Amino acid sequence: MSVYRKHGKPEYHYDFIFHGRRFSGATGTSNKRQAERVLDEKRRQARERSRQAAAFTAEGPMSLEIATSRFWHEVGQHLANSDNYFRFLGWLLEHFGKHITLDRITDSMVAAMVSKRRADGVTNATVNRTTTVPLRGIMTRAKKTWKVPIGDIDWSRHLLKEPKERVREASVDEEKRLLAAMREDYAPAVRFAILTGCRRMEIVDLAWSRVDFFGKTITVVGKGDKARILPMTDAVYDLLWPLRGHHSTVVFTYTAKRTNKQLGLVRAKRYPITMEGFKTAWRRYRAKSGVENFRFHDTRHTAATRTLRTGNMKVVQRMLGHEDITTTAKYAHAMIEDMRVAMEAANHTGSHTGRAKKVTSGLKDKKKSA
Repeated sequence: MSVYRKHGKPEYHYDFIFHGRRFSGATGTSNKRQAERVLDEKRRQARERSRQAAAFTAEGPMSLEIATSRFWHEVGQHLANSDNYFRFLGWLLEHFGKHITLDRITDSMVAAMVSKRRADGVTNATVNRTTTVPLRGIMTRAKKTWKVPIGDIDWSRHLLKEPKERVREASVDEEKRLLAAMREDYAPAVRFAILTGCRRMEIVDLAWSRVDFFGKTITVVGKGDKARILPMTDAVYDLLWPLRGHHSTVVFTYTAKRTNKQLGLVRAKRYPITMEGFKTAWRRYRAKSGVENFRFHDTRHTAATRTLRTGNMKVVQRMLGHEDITTTAKYAHAMIEDMRVAMEAANHTGSHTGRAKKVTSGLKDKKKSA
């Protein structure tokens, strides 16, 4: 059966089997010739989908188009910055062409890619983040997970040097100013960030089911859907306990300022905070606080630096969820600065070295007079 009419109906339908799968539906026309053209198009689409499906699981050379599509479905769409990652993958396709296979991408081609992106006048970090790192992720997954051949690329030659990430700690006064300026319903989320070092997404997604007041622990889900357990300090306990009645499932919420039927909001009711809403509130009220040169990620730096002063690097590593302790090592500056202040204070108040110089000078004077 190819195209046919149902009893008493003028419109033609199509029906065919391809590779054991049945395809059927309306053609949208009562003209048989047009209906047959619709059938041909449906058959072509079935063949193309079959070809793409085979390419997804093939062990031979894989095109960049298939690789980026597969990487997006398996990895990219689940990342916190998925919207940006989609654009990065699109840039790679536009640059290399969708039909090039991964085994034909060479060091020379990657170097040319980096050069082209640098010509846009962006920073080294942006070049790495938008081109080299996504391409390396695709190639690595293709080799280790999909078992398809790839070009031999020395990625160390293509990753550009980036300045070390700064570590900005909020002073006690700056923390007070930030919280005082913040909207009342968003302030607890900011305070939680400073106390725990949690990322914005970890705060937005925190549910009551992962808060254990009896055991005094909190389970947060971080990058790569990896969970880690944080102890609930007295300060965190006092912060979270009053929030229990605001929402049945989500910890941090905001109060709708007005009714919006399109968004389903009712004035004065509580709703879970969103990433975009949190970003907007942070930008607006951080500016009002007058605290300069302070990003939301600096709340994480603040928590880590303060914890390191009374703990050790391993404690901070587990608190932040770093897999590699070298990532945590950037906070060692806190210990060095504290040591410097203590040493300066010791020398300023009079050290043994200073007294020793006076004693030596006195002995020399006695010898001269003798």
